[in-house]
Amino acid sequence: MTTAEPLERLNKHLALQLGVSRREADDIISRGNVQINGTVATLGARFTTGDTITIDGKPLKADTAYQYIALNKPVGYVCSRAQQGDSPTIYELLPKEFYHLKPVGRLDRESSGIILLSNDGNFAYQMTHPKFAKTKIYNVRLDQELSPLHQQMINDHGINLEDGNSVLQLERMNDQDRKSWIVTMKEGRNRQIRRTFGALGYTVTKLHRTNFGNYTLGDIQPGTYEVVAAV
Repeated sequence: MTTAEPLERLNKHLALQLGVSRREADDIISRGNVQINGTVATLGARFTTGDTITIDGKPLKADTAYQYIALNKPVGYVCSRAQQGDSPTIYELLPKEFYHLKPVGRLDRESSGIILLSNDGNFAYQMTHPKFAKTKIYNVRLDQELSPLHQQMINDHGINLEDGNSVLQLERMNDQDRKSWIVTMKEGRNRQIRRTFGALGYTVTKLHRTNFGNYTLGDIQPGTYEVVAAV
């Protein structure tokens, strides 16, 4: 009798079903919470078709496929499952079939533009962890003209914030307007752009993300979405 070939790695399967990264799946396995056919699983474990996988005694589904969508988030919506005050959530813009997807990164309530959602935890990890340095591009409008000195400071040296130095690449949207800027960054700390300008006395009145890694808004209209592929 021959042994069936392994279907796939356990951590990859857990990442898909739970919407976490493979590293997080390994942490779950390391804690001894996962069993294959009643036996506690170990790191590097594989499983075959027909095996029963449980987490804390509860069976894990085996039929979920990876999904990815790009949403053009309007101002006023929060990237959360739970409503915050009177603010609607981005899930109110989506059909129920996508309610299980998780936001990949965040845009604050006052910001608009591209937000990705997926149930692929490893994809989310690679899109958001600083070591992968995914480029993000924003259209930013300030409450007053940005001085050439402050532009140089942000571009060349960065602005010291409480969580570290913030360097942004600024490009004027047109030669006659020093309030509107194209901002490129490869970090993505909490409200980083707003805090960077705020440290110099400016208020961001508009923040619209047009690009996230290889993904762009394209023709996606505000409040609508497109199904995309992992790239």
